[in-house]
Amino acid sequence: MILRSDIIIAFFDWLLGMKKHGGIRAMALFPFIVMPKSTVIDEELINHEKIHLRQQLELLVIPFYIWYLIELKRKGYYGVCFEREAHLNDSDLGYLKSRRPYSFKKYIWKKW
Repeated sequence: MILRSDIIIAFFDWLLGMKKHGGIRAMALFPFIVMPKSTVIDEELINHEKIHLRQQLELLVIPFYIWYLIELKRKGYYGVCFEREAHLNDSDLGYLKSRRPYSFKKYIWKKW
């Protein structure tokens, strides 16, 4: 389900320091995809966020956020294994149908 909220996005932009990266265009907060009202929705963006929702389910949600924050602080946004998996596969709209469970693990050490 898509939730449009400028307030939630502004809070997480501030909390995660994402303004320096251009701000958050959308984010998966299980079970929602949250995005500002100004974001133009496209299939790749939705696929990207659905990949994150699957990752969150696999890690039972809360551990996903803890792992994400640890990697974000240590490696930066583009170093987060969850982001690498989502970015490298968001244009493959059939990816979630063929994706094996815990596929994000192979992106822990994989570089762009």
